[in-house]
Amino acid sequence: MIIHVDMDAFFASVEVLDDPGLSGACVIVGGMSSRGVVSAASYEARQYGVHSAMPMYEARGKCPQGVFLEPRRRRYKELSRAVMLILSRFSPVIEQVSIDEAFVDINGCDRLHGGPEKIGRAIKEAIRRELGLTCSVGITPLKFLSKIASDMDKPDGLTLIPPEAVDDFIGPLPVAKVPGVGRQNRKQLERLGIRTLGDVKKYSTEQLVRRFGKYGQRLAELASGIDPSEVKGVRPVKSLSSEQTLPVDTRDRDRLRRYLLKHAEDVSRQLRRHDLRAKTVTLKVKHADFSQVTRQVGLCRHTRSSETLFKTACGLLDNYRPTRPVRLIGLGASDLSEKEGPVQMSLFGEPDTDALKWEALDHAVDAITERFGREAVRRAELFNDDRRRK
Repeated sequence: MIIHVDMDAFFASVEVLDDPGLSGACVIVGGMSSRGVVSAASYEARQYGVHSAMPMYEARGKCPQGVFLEPRRRRYKELSRAVMLILSRFSPVIEQVSIDEAFVDINGCDRLHGGPEKIGRAIKEAIRRELGLTCSVGITPLKFLSKIASDMDKPDGLTLIPPEAVDDFIGPLPVAKVPGVGRQNRKQLERLGIRTLGDVKKYSTEQLVRRFGKYGQRLAELASGIDPSEVKGVRPVKSLSSEQTLPVDTRDRDRLRRYLLKHAEDVSRQLRRHDLRAKTVTLKVKHADFSQVTRQVGLCRHTRSSETLFKTACGLLDNYRPTRPVRLIGLGASDLSEKEGPVQMSLFGEPDTDALKWEALDHAVDAITERFGREAVRRAELFNDDRRRK
């Protein structure tokens, strides 16, 4: 049996937890710029039609009495880690799929913690007692089904589908609820008269594969109660990134560089947190017409220096020279390693020395911000940029 744990309106619930005066209010968390979107909405706000990924201006129109808050990602990550630690008490096999949800493989855990329903209720109680938050839980023999089940009784619900009830549950299940069935696939399925997983059985696997490729094979398996997906344990980090949709489209290269500096510091901080170094830097640019371009380059050595990441990304930007207004800019780091590995020394020694000095400076900044907060020390260029925006 597999448990899917989904925190209820996580960001909004954390805000209410930290400020009980918000209890019962329509709490809406998201970006406050003209292009901001809703990251989370309390269940009170959802009654007015507000939901995640909705443009913030639309949320304000639907729920003008709402309490609109900027996200506090450090706080959310702190409580997310606490949730995962609680889950680790019940099983060693946990797959965190986002900041507020995870799969837990409880096969073989019954001797320690009891049956599936008992484990599910114990998880909910531990999260409520220790963190003051609620979650919804789905428990089934199939990974995809557990995710669907956790959404059936929200908030603070528990849905258990034992093996013998799987076929009866799957038949009338709308395909729109199946993870991976997007809008286009759903339209194609409806044209074939497929609205539920039971309807999928009207067609042979060969017919579905011809129409939908590999996903046709998966649909046929899911309709028959087959899901070979396993709960994957801790997965190695393959890449780290930071990006931002700009408040206003711009061609201003100096402004774009300042955003890259912020992203470089953020990615560098993530690398140090994971004790990793990167050897490939990627620039991501999305234009006003939503066309997207990526450029990447390999470094001569692994690094986590914010200055190295920044200068490399600026070089990619200079080589690309965008001529259209830019809507979004981001920086990514990949080809990660825990070890620095062999290094080709510089003939004159200066570049390697400079990189090490910048890494030492980054560590010093970490120590300051850990004690006094993220705003305690900033580069002058970014400080001046903040003042210009105000």
